[in-house]
Order: sequence, then C-alpha cells, then structure tokens
Amino acid sequence: MKTYIRFIKLILPHGGTFSLAILCMILSTAFSASPVALVIPLVDIVITGKKIVLPAGTVAPVWLASLIARVNAFSALELLNIMTIMIVVVFIMKGIFEFLRMYFMSDVSEKVIRDVKDRIYRKLQGLSMEFYSRNPTGQLMSRITYDAAVIRDAISSGVADTFYQPIQLLVYTAVLIGLKIYGGVPWSLILVSLVLVPLILYPVMRIGKKLRKISQNSQEKIGDINNMLLETITGIKLVKSFCMEKYESDNFKAHNQAFYKLSMKSIKRMKIVSPMTEVMGVACVAVIMWMTGKSIVSGELSTGIFTAFLIALFSLMKPVKKLSNVYGINQQALAATERIFSLIDEPIIIQDKPGAEGISSFNNEIAFDKVSFKYEEEMVLQDIDLTVKKGEIVALVGPSGGGKSTLVNLIPRFYDPTLGNIRIDGVDLKDASVSSMRHLIGLVTQETLLFNDTVKANISYGHGDLDEEQLVRVATAANAHRFIKEFPDGYNTIIGERGVKMSGGQRQRIAIARAVYKNPPILIFDEATSQLDTESEQLVQEAINNLMKGRTVIIIAHRLSTVKHADKILVMDKGRIVESGRHEDLLNRSPLYTKLYEMQFSN
Repeated sequence: MKTYIRFIKLILPHGGTFSLAILCMILSTAFSASPVALVIPLVDIVITGKKIVLPAGTVAPVWLASLIARVNAFSALELLNIMTIMIVVVFIMKGIFEFLRMYFMSDVSEKVIRDVKDRIYRKLQGLSMEFYSRNPTGQLMSRITYDAAVIRDAISSGVADTFYQPIQLLVYTAVLIGLKIYGGVPWSLILVSLVLVPLILYPVMRIGKKLRKISQNSQEKIGDINNMLLETITGIKLVKSFCMEKYESDNFKAHNQAFYKLSMKSIKRMKIVSPMTEVMGVACVAVIMWMTGKSIVSGELSTGIFTAFLIALFSLMKPVKKLSNVYGINQQALAATERIFSLIDEPIIIQDKPGAEGISSFNNEIAFDKVSFKYEEEMVLQDIDLTVKKGEIVALVGPSGGGKSTLVNLIPRFYDPTLGNIRIDGVDLKDASVSSMRHLIGLVTQETLLFNDTVKANISYGHGDLDEEQLVRVATAANAHRFIKEFPDGYNTIIGERGVKMSGGQRQRIAIARAVYKNPPILIFDEATSQLDTESEQLVQEAINNLMKGRTVIIIAHRLSTVKHADKILVMDKGRIVESGRHEDLLNRSPLYTKLYEMQFSN
C-alpha cells in the first residue's frame, strides 16, 4: 500500500489536468447511462404501443410524474422522432467527453513519465562512482526505458480505470436501484446482482498477486538484456577479434528466451482474466435474466423496464471486467515503481554538506593525511601521507592494482576516503563545495570518453560561452589543431559515438585539449598514453609536456621514460607508497622501481 500511495503521489503535481479527466469521466458516464432511461419509452410506447405506468403503490416525485405524463402525451411517431434525435445527441456528447477523458489522462501519464525520467536522470548524475561500480549500466538504463514505460501505461489505463470504472459502477448501481424503486424491479434481483458481481473479482485478486512477482523478474531480465547489448555493441571489435559472434548470439538468445517465458507467464495470467470474468459475468446475468423473465411473464414488470434493467445490468458488467484487468496492470506498475523508487531513494554519498565553502583558487598544496580507502571489504589504500606543492609534477608508478588510480580519484571526490582526509590549501575536501573543487581539476584518463557531437563541442564541454581563440590555442598546444583542420567540417565535424571516426591518438589529444580548455590549475593524467602506438604516444606526450607548464600535475605513468623529469616520483605497491624521490635516486635505492625500469628497457 505504501508503494501504491507513492505511485499515486506522482500524479499530484498535475492535479488540475487530472481533475479535468475525472470531470470528463463523470460526464461521459452520465451520457453512457442516459440510453437506459431512453429505452423505456422507446420499448413501451413506440414498440409495444403501451403507456408508461408506474407499479401500483409507487410514489414518484413530482418531476418524474410530470415527465412521464408529458412522454405519454406524445404519439408513437412523434416520440420516435424525438428519441432518434436524443440518442444521436447523447452519443455525440458521450464521444466528446470520452475523448477528453482519454486525452487528459494521457496528458497526465506523459507528464508523470517525463517527470520520473527527469528525476531518475538527475539522481543518476548525483550518485557517486561507488554506486556505478556495483550497478550494471544496462540495469540503470532499463529504469528509464522499460520501468518508466510500465508506469506510463499504468497511469493512462490502470489509474484512469481505477477512478473511471468505480464511477460507472456507482452510476449503474444507482440506475438499478432507481429501476427497483420506480419500475417495480424486485429487491431480490438487485441484491442478487450486487452479491454475484463482486464474487467475480476474487480470482482476479489471486492472479494479480502472482503478476507482481513475475513483473519484477521480467524487469530485472530486461535490465540484463540491456546490459548485454551495451557491452557487446560497444565492444563489438573485441567480439569479432575473438570470433565470439556465435557465442554472444547464443548468449543473447538464452536471455531473450528467458524473458519470453516470463512474458508469456504474465500474458497468460493477464489474458485469462478477461474470459474468466466474462464467463462468470454471463452466468450471473443468466441467473438474473431467468428471475427477471418470470416477473415479465407474471406481468409484474413492463417490457421497457425489463429491457432497461438488462441494459443496466450488462453495462454494470463492463466496469467489473475492466477492473479485473486494472488490478493486474497496477500490480505490474507497483513492481516497476518499487525498482524506480529504490533508485530514487539511493543515498547520495558525495554531496555538499550544509555551509560548504567554495574554493576559487589553488595557491599552496594538496595534502593527504593518513588516508585509507576500502572498497567493500578490500583495503585498496593504506595510510597515505602525501603533499603535492603548487607547481610540482608528481608521478605515480608501480605494479597494476597498486592503488594509483584510486588515489587520484580521491582528489576530485569521485570517492571519499574511508579513513583520513584530503585538503586543498588547508580546506578539507568534505568541507568544500564539490563543484568549486572540481573546477580546479582537469582530468585525462586512459579510457577516452567523447560524445557523438562536434569536435568543438567536445573540447568546450562544460562551458556555455565558447571562446574560439582559446579553442584553437588549446587544440594547437594539444597537437590536435592540424588534424582537426583536415576534417571535412573542421571543428564542426561530428566525431561519432565515442569518437569512433578518429584514431586513438587523435581521441586522446582531443581529451587533453578538453581538460585544458577549462584552464585548471591542477591536471591529472591517468595513464594517458598507455594504449597508444609509438608515434601517437610521442605526439600526446609532447602535448602533455606543453600543457604542464605552470600547472600542478599528477601523472600515473605507464612508461617510466615519460616521468624521468618529474619533481617527485612515488612508487606504490599494495595500496602503500613504498618509495619516493627523483628518477636517479630511485634507480639507486628502490629495488621495485629499478625492476620496473629494467623490465621496460631490457628489450
């Protein structure tokens, strides 16, 4: 129930439109029920040629008695003409309000799903890297695509019918009671109708509970499929190079088959509801018809009243049948809602604390004080004491898995230390505003991430006002201007998804230009040349050397030859800084550094 209340609360910001939809539901239902009243004079006067007579002992209100008298005064032909026009008008009005009802509900559902997607995406932007490390991308994508679509459909049909069908039930129940009071329909028929109809809903409730669990499993499977698609499409070169096309196709087929089975389980339960309620409903109507028929034969009911009663009864079955489907739709929506709210409720670990101060400049040093970091149960960094002075070039070297990337990821607060603290100019990073601190840092990683946009947009990413002169200046310094000018549209060339239209070296130089365009005082290079060929590496290294001047630089070095002239080289192993010094000093006194150096230059 708590989840359903949160689900309904999604509609509240659009209460005005929803209220219009409710009003149209009421008016549509009123016009839908009107033919029940019109059929009485049509059958009694026009078809059978009799006057409308209330049962003996019935005390009708003045307005009803007056209306019956006026109707009885018409000839059959006159009444037929009037009834024909009235039926056309009634169904036109019903159609208008039915359209408006569906339009307003669709508008509400689309607005809600727009808000939900915005809310999810905004939340995803605020979550830490730790969250992304434990949640597959495909699963997160399915929250915005599949789960959100389930909620939209549930609002446009499920929630709409949750309000609309009870209104119809109330109206047609009121019509039945009116026919009993003023038409002489026995109470036994009314009571049987009102008792038998709710019994139809019992099996529907049982089926709906199973649908919710099946729907949860289906949504999780969709996430798995999305994740697999993302990995294999972005990694298609790897798949082809290892001749794994058939393996991946078979793997996808297995996931797809599992989703098919879950879908069919859901469909089977959803589709059985309609014929089940229809058969049970017809059985109920048959019993009531038999009881009503005896009243007709005995003369207790007029043919018009009998016909009106049957129309009202059959009309009553329609909302019952609809409500049986609504329960299943709402159960599916609740499963999707739970998954979406589990994401929305995810705590944001990296965020500004109240009163966080902005850092507008970098003047002195970055200081690590007894910093340790644990990922889940594994200690990745231990007791890091480190000071990086302004203007220094500091290199991190060591075996893979030594904690180098984790250390530099703590500086822009992608993660927070488990123990200890990091300060910039004496300000603890946890006390500073995240955005102001990150504006001081330019980051280039070995995985070059570019967007399917123009070269210009990629370099100036994060800056609303484009400075053409600065754009060309940083591109030239990054050794990128020459090849950019050779593109068909120069800086306006669309580079394709992840920069697929460029070589690895070109992509890396664009990434370097992007990092420097923001003109940060601190630059971090995380193995920026590790995946490049010799010629590209030389160009990228030259670009890095050009851009390091006058900045504080932290480099994770893959090749030790690139950091010979660093002011300080830190040797890391198993999450600790085991040695520090300049290149020549480390060669003389650090066995690990000497081993790493000899491994690279022994060939």
